[in-house]
Amino acid sequence: MTLFGDVEMFDSFEELEESIKDCQKCKLCKNRTNIVFGSGNKKADVMFIGEGPGADEDEQGVPFVGKAGKLMNEAFRGVGIDRDEVYIANVVKCRPPMNRNPESDEVECCLNYLRNQVVLVNPKIIVLLGNVALKAVLGSEYSITSSRGKWVEKKGIKYMPTFHPAALLRDETKKIDFWKDLKLVVEELNVLD
Repeated sequence: MTLFGDVEMFDSFEELEESIKDCQKCKLCKNRTNIVFGSGNKKADVMFIGEGPGADEDEQGVPFVGKAGKLMNEAFRGVGIDRDEVYIANVVKCRPPMNRNPESDEVECCLNYLRNQVVLVNPKIIVLLGNVALKAVLGSEYSITSSRGKWVEKKGIKYMPTFHPAALLRDETKKIDFWKDLKLVVEELNVLD
């Protein structure tokens, strides 16, 4: 399934957040501490989408605040991205157990929330962090190894697939490519402005 379709859309973040606060659509709700909705500039030109919250995110209710988030913040500073000026969300809004990848039924249950976030933010660029986000948003025919660092344009939005910051913690050699991809995002944003 891809990002846009016929879905119930909310006209404001407040309404959308209200609609999700007691979500029981999938089994991920059973163990959550907090729903991790999203954070940042709700009218950002750039939106980052990861796969799902980890333990720190579940505890704080904010995306990308754990080790991977700290690494992403360092990269942001290095290329001149202000975290407060971008919008950050995940495909699923509740933490998968043991930080496993979200299962397809869990993704399906949460995808309309993400669709609505994209419509409300209306970004020019979406950075897809990792294979789960890439496949959920653009489709199963994409893979991070073949798509990383290459622009994909659909429905007036430019997508930049890149590695999830957690992958950089496991394999430091990926940091260079991640950094290059973020630089491409900054360069493209400067052209679009």
